Amino acid sequence: MLVFVFAGVWQELRKKGGSPPTLFFYAPGSAQWASHEGHFNAAVRDIITHNARAATGQVSWTKGVNAFTDFSAEQMRSKFGRSKGVHARYSSALKAGQVAGAGTQLPAHVASTPLSVLPTEVDWRKAGAVTAVKNQGHCGSCWAFAATETLESHVFINTGILEDLGVQQVVSCAPNPQQCGGTGGCSGATAQIAWDYVLKTGQTSEWQYPYDSYYGTTTECVFNSTSKQKPVAKITGHITLPSNNYTALMQAVAMVGPVAVSVDASQWSTYAGGVYAGCDYSKDIDVDHAVVLVGYGTDAATGKDYWLIRNSWSPTWGEKGYIRLLRESAEDVQCGVDSTPQDGSACKGDDSPKKVCGQCAVLYDTAYPTGASL
Repeated sequence: MLVFVFAGVWQELRKKGGSPPTLFFYAPGSAQWASHEGHFNAAVRDIITHNARAATGQVSWTKGVNAFTDFSAEQMRSKFGRSKGVHARYSSALKAGQVAGAGTQLPAHVASTPLSVLPTEVDWRKAGAVTAVKNQGHCGSCWAFAATETLESHVFINTGILEDLGVQQVVSCAPNPQQCGGTGGCSGATAQIAWDYVLKTGQTSEWQYPYDSYYGTTTECVFNSTSKQKPVAKITGHITLPSNNYTALMQAVAMVGPVAVSVDASQWSTYAGGVYAGCDYSKDIDVDHAVVLVGYGTDAATGKDYWLIRNSWSPTWGEKGYIRLLRESAEDVQCGVDSTPQDGSACKGDDSPKKVCGQCAVLYDTAYPTGASL
């Protein structure tokens, strides 16, 4: 028999306009039941308190109940992918000629365009260049989703064809010998690692190589020269933008296309809407997630500028799968420190603290593929 144990806090939330949580099928009184109930109740109280502040204009975003409301911090880690810390690797590798196709410079006509002549609003969804929001599940494969989704958009921009590409091929097959962003697969990597692999092999469509790591298992790679799956998309390289450079990121997303970015998403689980400004620069900024920047704009209600970010936590999260991060001006960009880059994220052996700028470190590690085609 199902028993809805969250009645007390739920009744309070419902009065304030909340939406119903997911029912869990744990035995009443079990340790699992009690654990999830405790996390849920604490989260709902926080949601109510936070939204009361939002209602009076003290904060510019709201929180809400979703599929993660009863998750512990440890359980939420499976929704990340620890993508960061690749700049040093690519700088040295480029000098040694070890990474064919990788680059660090925007096209000259893009880099020379002043911010003042860029559009005041960019949303690549309106151009039809963005596929439907995906769901990485309990696998730390955000890096593969961010890389694939960005590539899908660039294929469309270059060809006019919007193709759903096979994330699983990248998750299962992309090697990560230097352990950048993790150890690979569901244990994390970077968008650049994904594109290094695609540069050599191409990438299949989703229907040829369906995603099967939803429950957290990195399945064996079954793609090779004799397999039935055939690549449908290819690239000629990728660009990693100068770290913490507001101007370069604005130019890239406005004039080139969506950009894969690394962020600190540790406090995003209950985000429901608005312009998010919940990352505290005075505290350690732990970059732990890869997402896609698909545009920018200004919120009509608050006048706050934002970055438009696509996540891979399903369309039931946030603003139909998206979050808007506070976008400071080039003159007012704030920075923090990621003091634990080796915490499953930076390349192996790189443990020096990193300066990370922009809300939730959105400016720190940014990249996009080049020469995308079918």
